[in-house]
Amino acid sequence: MTTITLKRQQNSIIQVECKGHTGFARNGEDIVCASVSSIVQTALLGLIEVLDIKVNCVKNEDQGYLKFDIKDLDKEKRHDADVILETMVKGIKDLESGFSKYVKLEEK
Repeated sequence: MTTITLKRQQNSIIQVECKGHTGFARNGEDIVCASVSSIVQTALLGLIEVLDIKVNCVKNEDQGYLKFDIKDLDKEKRHDADVILETMVKGIKDLESGFSKYVKLEEK
């Protein structure tokens, strides 16, 4: 199972942590794991490459681990980051609704 944990501060996401492989199918054929990765990594790319936000990021692909933090943004960048990250949440929730045995979203 992949668990995606969100940490919020003043209703804005400041940390995203993904742990584990979904186990839906064999490595290389796991469409659920690929979907989670695509959703989260596209959001991360949006933060870094579109918004030019400095993101603290740790990855370990073998373990299915990704964690990133964003903090101390000005009002405009915070708004734009919120749009990207809340869109990511919508995608994960949609995936979780169809594959709840393999994907779990938690918020702290």
